[in-house]
This record gives sequence, structure tokens and C-alpha cells, in this order.
Amino acid sequence: MTIDHKIILNEAKDYFFIAFGLFLYTIAFTVFLMPYQIVAGGVTGLSAIIYYATGFHLENTYIIINGILLVVALKILGWRFLMKTIFAIFTLYFMLKFAQDIIPKQENGLPFKLMGEGQDFMSMIIGCVLTGIALATVFMNNGSTGGTDIIAASVNKFHPNVSLGNVLIAADFCIIGSCMFFPQFGTYLERAHKVMFGFCVMAMENYTLDYIMNARRQSVQFLIFTRKWQEIANAIGTETHHGVTILDGHGWYTGKEVKVLCILARKNESINMFRLIKMIDPQAFVSQSAVIGVYGEGFEEMRVKIKQQKIADENSIRDEQPA
Repeated sequence: MTIDHKIILNEAKDYFFIAFGLFLYTIAFTVFLMPYQIVAGGVTGLSAIIYYATGFHLENTYIIINGILLVVALKILGWRFLMKTIFAIFTLYFMLKFAQDIIPKQENGLPFKLMGEGQDFMSMIIGCVLTGIALATVFMNNGSTGGTDIIAASVNKFHPNVSLGNVLIAADFCIIGSCMFFPQFGTYLERAHKVMFGFCVMAMENYTLDYIMNARRQSVQFLIFTRKWQEIANAIGTETHHGVTILDGHGWYTGKEVKVLCILARKNESINMFRLIKMIDPQAFVSQSAVIGVYGEGFEEMRVKIKQQKIADENSIRDEQPA
């Protein structure tokens, strides 16, 4: 398979899983959150708040707000960054519209309550877990749902020290807090109740999202003490394509020199790693420990901003130093 075919295949895979994540998000939102008028963050949450208060269709508000944001962001972020975002926005628009057309309605026009009356909290938990999984699926495949993501990316481009997470949290707080200004939601106490539910949604959704994203990136470190260190190092290098660092050790009890293999790998590769070790040396002593983060080739990129002028200054200082 040529490089071009691999790129096309990877792009097609991204778009497929983005669409699948949006499909899951649509089910979670229309089946578990909308029937109980549970508010959430993001442009979808703002659209839902307007729908609950005025009856203006959720998907129409969603596409209008995102359309305005896209026009503003195209000049800032460019077409390349926004292509998958545009795909996600229109896909979610049609999915929300279609879902509301086919789901049976209550007398007030909202989708029917699958969990039954008085099950607001349980429906919120299920809905938040599903939306968190859905958003993680979209993000892990280089996608975005638009809305506040566009705002966060635009702010981050001009102010790199302001993290995307902080912008998103601030936007969600403002959106959920806006329920207090809609008298259609009842008394101040009832509005406060809805706002608190919204904050719970935000917390649980973000927790699920972070859990899924971090579980995928979890890494482990192996320290292998074995007499067959050459065979194990060769097997790990050829079978798993991981680098192996060989450390010199000295056994205090035996007084003998020993070689220690140090390997960093993904957590989901642990079983294959243990299988390889056991096949070669069942008596090997292995230590496995979780590591907070692994950055570099084959793992995560170091996502820190460094001013180019600072790099140039440091390089010039090195060049001026005597050899």
C-alpha cells in the first residue's frame, strides 16, 4: 500500500469514527437529556436552553451559531483546520433533526421519557457517560464538534498561555449559568436547580471524556532482570518494535553483574510483553510500573509553546561557546 493510499485510508477512518461518535452523541442528547430538559455546555447546550425556553428548534439554533463562528474562525484558523469541524457540524445538525423527527413526543413536544417520570438524575448519569464517550471518540479521531471548540482554538492561537480547557470551562459556565435569565424556567429556585444539574452534567461529561482519552494514552515501564536478556531484547525489538535500554546492575546478594532491560510501552501492550518474556525466560524477574507521561518518538508529543526567538538565542549562545 502506497503512502497516498494510507493517508486516504486514515482520513476515511477518521471521518467514519467522527460520524459514529456524533451518532452516539445524538442518541444520548435526544433520548436521555432533552426529555428531562437537562441543560449542558457547548453550543448544543445553549441551543437546548433556547429550545426549552422559546420552542425554537434546537438544530436550527445550533447551525446558526456555528455558522457565525465558522465565518469568524475561517480567517483565523484556516480551511485545513476546520474541514473536519465543518463535517461534524453539518453531520450533527442532520442527525439531531432526524432523531427529533422519529422519536415519539410528549405532550409538550419534547422526546418521550425513556427512563420514566422522576428519573432525571439517572437519565443525566447515562446521558453524560454516553456524551463523554461520544466526544472522546470524535476527539481521538482528530475531529471537533465546533462551537466553543472554535472559540477556544481561536483564543489559544493569539494567547498560547491560555489553555483550551480553561476557555471551554469558562464558556460552559456562562452557557449553563444563562438559565438564570430565562423566566420560562420558573422561579429563581427552580432556575438554580437547573443550573446545578447543568454543572453536574459538565463535571460528569468531562470526567468521562478525560478517562477515555487518558486510558488510551496510559503508558507503563518494564524493568526486566533476566539471564536471557539478549534473546528478550531481540524479541521485544522485532515483535513489538519498541526500543530497549540495557542497564548495568550489580546483585547485592549474589555479588554478580546483571543486565536489566528497561522498556516503555502502552498499557494495552502489557499482555503481549509478558507473553514474550515468559516464552523466553519463565524465571525472569519483571517489574511493571505506571508512568504519568511518556513524550517523544512513538508516544505523545510535548505540547508546550516555545518562543522561536528564545530558541534562536540559545542556539547562538551554543555556537559561540568554544569546542
